[in-house]
Amino acid sequence: MEILVNPPTVKGPAEWFTGDVWFDVVAAPPAPSRLRVNVVRFAPGSCTFWHRHGSGQMLRVTEGTARVGARDGTVIEVHPGESLWTPPGEWHWHGAGPESFMTHLAMWESGDGLAPDAEWAERVSEEQYRGARSDDRPGGGASPERETSR
Repeated sequence: MEILVNPPTVKGPAEWFTGDVWFDVVAAPPAPSRLRVNVVRFAPGSCTFWHRHGSGQMLRVTEGTARVGARDGTVIEVHPGESLWTPPGEWHWHGAGPESFMTHLAMWESGDGLAPDAEWAERVSEEQYRGARSDDRPGGGASPERETSR
């Protein structure tokens, strides 16, 4: 067994994020483990660029309301205590709603030579960020529309 020293908090790079985002590496053990976990903190209105993960990604919201967008224009709101799974290869983005900070755990497996950790694409547009809100929780209905300003 070994206690691993975590690196300091890092500001999210402008090539991957719109707005102010910070993350802390929680888990990145040495090979052969492929486990990766980051705590990611998003300022209001901030979000990732479009991206996909070769092995999929699990998000667990711990505070605030997350927005997660799909290529079909749907934006799902995820609340504290809820988790969202994006399957391998699915293009998506995630970030905070326009009014408050949001924190989530991002969990994925590192690449194995066949599937990359993540493939990054273009910035999310204002229209995509404001997309049609949906509530994909079992028994859920449509989430209320909100004003946005990023």
